[in-house]
Amino acid sequence: MATDDCVTRPLDFNELSEPQMLENSRRIAQQLAKRRTVRDFSDRAVDPEIIDNAVKAAATAPSGANKQPWHFVVISSPEIKRAIREAAEEEERAFYGGRASESWLEDLKQFGTDAEKPFLETAPYLIAVFLQRNSIDDEGAKHKNYYMPESVGIASGMLLTALHNSGLATLTHTPSPMGFLSEILQRPNNEKPYLLVVAGYPQKDAQVPDIERKPFEEVCSHF
Repeated sequence: MATDDCVTRPLDFNELSEPQMLENSRRIAQQLAKRRTVRDFSDRAVDPEIIDNAVKAAATAPSGANKQPWHFVVISSPEIKRAIREAAEEEERAFYGGRASESWLEDLKQFGTDAEKPFLETAPYLIAVFLQRNSIDDEGAKHKNYYMPESVGIASGMLLTALHNSGLATLTHTPSPMGFLSEILQRPNNEKPYLLVVAGYPQKDAQVPDIERKPFEEVCSHF
């Protein structure tokens, strides 16, 4: 039941026929099944509006108390991309050089990854996703945010889906720690780096690891 503080408006909802719903659900499942993490990127230019539209789609994600605790930084500057690569590779060298456990490194062997991250410079766009620990109003007062990791995680998934549906390849990169992103991109103290998304066209001869996803029966139960 609505309260005096709750202002409402009509829902904009277009009901589809059941055959159309089934067709749409199959089509998006098939399309997303083709999404793969790509590490061989082309430097081919991408229309910036495509990137902005993907961010707009991500920013429609649900969030705790509608606080929308995210900020997206779109990076195309070669100088900034180079700085990010250099800082990320420094953290990755520490990771592969002793910070990661032997079991973790063993699990990564199937992907053929190492500390070198050339895609951070080659791809036309990087999108840094930041989690806002709290909101700050125009007067500088702090306000609590809720369910920040869950909200930003959903928005990040929607960002990847939008980029894939737009015809671009993506990679999610999470060097740890990622504090260098806050420094390079001059983000405020109330924000924490959450994810770095690489976006662009794959190289014509791009290769991906020959791995399989878990079967549907293993990832879904019905009651």
